Amino acid sequence: MTEGARLHWYPMAMAEACRRRWMRWRDFLALRMARFAAPAKAFKSQPDPRSYGLATRGLQVLAGNHLVQGDVVEQGKGVLWGAALDDPETAAELHGFNWLDDVVAVDTPEARKQAQVWLFDWIARFGGGRGDGWAPDVTGRRVVRWINHAILILHHAEPDQSRAYFAALGHQSRFLLKRWKSAHAGFPRFEALTGLVYCGLALEGQDHVLAPALRALGRECQREIAQDGGISSRNPEELMEIFTLLSSVNQAVSSDGDYINPEIIRALQRMAPAIRALRFGDGTMARFHGGDTGQADRIDQALADAGIGSPARQGGAMGFARLSAGGTVVLMDSARLPVIGAPERAHASTLAVEMYSGKLPVLVSMGSARGFSANLHSAARATAAHSAVTIAGASLARFAGSGFVRRIYGQQLIDAPRKITLQRDNNQFGEAVLCSHDGYAASFGLTHSREIAVLHTGAEVQGHDRIFAKTTAEKVRFAAAAADMGQNRELPFAAHFRLHPDARVALDMGDTVASVTLQNGEVWLLRADGLKLTLHDTIYFEQGRLGPRATKEVVATSAVVEYEGVIRWTLSRPA
Repeated sequence: MTEGARLHWYPMAMAEACRRRWMRWRDFLALRMARFAAPAKAFKSQPDPRSYGLATRGLQVLAGNHLVQGDVVEQGKGVLWGAALDDPETAAELHGFNWLDDVVAVDTPEARKQAQVWLFDWIARFGGGRGDGWAPDVTGRRVVRWINHAILILHHAEPDQSRAYFAALGHQSRFLLKRWKSAHAGFPRFEALTGLVYCGLALEGQDHVLAPALRALGRECQREIAQDGGISSRNPEELMEIFTLLSSVNQAVSSDGDYINPEIIRALQRMAPAIRALRFGDGTMARFHGGDTGQADRIDQALADAGIGSPARQGGAMGFARLSAGGTVVLMDSARLPVIGAPERAHASTLAVEMYSGKLPVLVSMGSARGFSANLHSAARATAAHSAVTIAGASLARFAGSGFVRRIYGQQLIDAPRKITLQRDNNQFGEAVLCSHDGYAASFGLTHSREIAVLHTGAEVQGHDRIFAKTTAEKVRFAAAAADMGQNRELPFAAHFRLHPDARVALDMGDTVASVTLQNGEVWLLRADGLKLTLHDTIYFEQGRLGPRATKEVVATSAVVEYEGVIRWTLSRPA
């Protein structure tokens, strides 16, 4: 960040820092007051588990393995509240008890016993309001898991342990009632309010929190869920998680008509078609803006619980254009970066695509580097980490990643595309979208347009990437940028095609054809208008793994000459 930018953002950064300190102080006061709340003593009815995890992740937790800033920390078997808490992100994950879903999924007596030990140890260590696990969203997440898995937690529990468990739930319910508003708008606030609703529904003596919590949840639905069912962070996995929370709440209160909130139902009705539009053939979600694929069975269960049979939103949703035919699905990021919803997780992925053939991925992005090092996190956000187009190796958006901004302002600032156009066309040959963005205008005076077409058979995807300068001012900027790079009115640009690790690739025909073989033996041929293709080693992030997976990308390179450059490419499946 330049000195001028520092001076520009310093007042805002200091104001944000003061606001955060004030919020932490209010959280502290709420925690102290919550200790005097009457403890819950029992459940009004037996809770049903409504959250599911992965046994593979559960085994990692049980073995004491945690991913901390890209390094695997081996704490030893049976240890949870140890060195991993030094990292704030890891601490939030552990305090939120997401791991409880995964450990329960292991489904062995030893795993269930260890989960009990860790939970009661948490109460002894942090239950009085100590430690870092008392942000409202983390507390809401924790309460949901505790209530969902209450049968396991209280199985053969001692009377003193049961009393401590219910007292801790009452403590957290009081805290959430006072402090849910301090959670960031969006997914964190939905988590906090869902935890409060669960307390009101399940716990004796907490009936008074249910009606206000449901009213607040309804207001958040009205404010945060757009008419097309999207959210401001434009993170498909986060959209699915919010839908899952709302679906579980709606199902839990549906037996009592007095508590049904129509705003929650309307939000679910808007979101269901959007979620279906952002899923691929295997049921997973598109991976954009910090989101991972999610668990297909959880998504299926949430959609079934909501009972909303609306089909996928036509043409896509939440700023992602969808093309599909014959089992082939292409999703393209065709809207502005989420500079409001979650800018610290936004990726420079405008006009990037992901593609599946049936249930198998073909083109992907590097994915979310959540939990990995800062360098890998930055790399995963770059344009080159997506199936997209770069100019001279640069990204289409610039992230102000200085420690000054991150430490004080708490989020990264973005210089991103401002003008994005989108046109759709359906005819007898197939369906197509034509998009353009000006993300390279400030640096190079260039506009990128991308046309993607999927034939009706689904056996061919056609792409046309065009880089050009239109106005005199843009041409002058382009010439200056080329001169700065030692070029004479010429700049290189490249189309990246990132492949899933399960796909095999080889170059043929003098490196002009890439043969991509999927797990089921299906072959797709990539050509780029006679250009020579190059093959590069790269990585793929998959949540639940302790390290990135090795994979390949195919790159087609051309040049912008006399203010214009074009790469035409096809991905075809031989008959």
